[in-house]
Amino acid sequence: MDRNSVTLSKSFPEHGIVDGKLHFEYAVYALGSTLPAPLNLWGTKTCDSARPAADDEQTEYHGTKPEAVSWLKCNQKVVEDAQSVLVVGGGALGIQFATDIADIYPSKKVTLLHSRTRVLPKYTQPMHDEVVKSMKGLNIEVILGERLDLDSTREDPPKRDEAGRRIVRTLAGRELAADLLLLCTGQSPNTQILSELDPKTLEPDSGLAHVLPTMQLGVIKAKANGAAIANATDLGLSDVISTLKVEDSESATVEKGQSTISDSKHREETPYPNIFVIGDSANAFGAIQAGHTAFYQGEVAGRNVLRLVRQQEDPAASEPLEDYKPTPPGIKISLGRKHSVHESGGKVGTADDGVDDLHAAYMWPFFGMKVEKDEDMYP
Repeated sequence: MDRNSVTLSKSFPEHGIVDGKLHFEYAVYALGSTLPAPLNLWGTKTCDSARPAADDEQTEYHGTKPEAVSWLKCNQKVVEDAQSVLVVGGGALGIQFATDIADIYPSKKVTLLHSRTRVLPKYTQPMHDEVVKSMKGLNIEVILGERLDLDSTREDPPKRDEAGRRIVRTLAGRELAADLLLLCTGQSPNTQILSELDPKTLEPDSGLAHVLPTMQLGVIKAKANGAAIANATDLGLSDVISTLKVEDSESATVEKGQSTISDSKHREETPYPNIFVIGDSANAFGAIQAGHTAFYQGEVAGRNVLRLVRQQEDPAASEPLEDYKPTPPGIKISLGRKHSVHESGGKVGTADDGVDDLHAAYMWPFFGMKVEKDEDMYP
């Protein structure tokens, strides 16, 4: 990838891409993030690395729905066969895994280990209280404030107890034994392509893309002689940065509080004004990783692309760019098959109207699919 093209894995002559290279004037990078194995379909060759897959089981994922269904069914069997399960991570995914398993299999020993003293720390205390109360009501052992020692998960051969359960330990030295270990310790952003473009566009600790409030890709600044200087001084920025100049404007809230008009007096300069990054790949000012935040970020990016296009066509008609402003985090989490907790605008509520399919059919009409019965959702 460079500032104006990406190289594809193959050519598409039917679309005018004969050399495998797709050229662009503007790009929106929205490649999201990846779950750790074994929860990552793309990164898991078999559904259970501890045993070979049967002949009728999918051993490699190529992105199709039938393969994903097969993978899920296979891993359902792995969970069913385990008498004890250790879930590591008290985010939404870890909480839902633990409560689903404990609800469906009440005889299993389920433990949730979380490194912080509160689950879902971006949300209010009542949210934490309801989650922990519900987990304990499902007989889940909840261990807070202890971090898993990842080295103990890499021991080969793994340490096991007399019952054959795998033993891992926390950094505090606590040993935990379980038949099945599920790591729900966060996702990794899919920003490898941006790293190849310019390593300085990525946050060093998280690997997330550094973005401007306008959702444009930026570069990390370094400290030198006590002053902050851009690492991209050798990129010939004068011509590129000139495209960023917009009229001064007072900040003004627009459209549902999701963005404001950018103040060009204090705008951070970037050598990549034509590349935008949204969603889980972006370090978007504390925004949670969720579909609705990516949606709003995409709207801001799209409107800013149009502003830059109009500016390119008529420099005299320059328009201020918008800044993305995250809204307070909101979420709904199932706590077993029926019970759930939600938070919106700082208010927490619960419900007991859950269904097994999580109302999956509601999404299909957005993609042009007519769903009247369960069979309509199958390939």
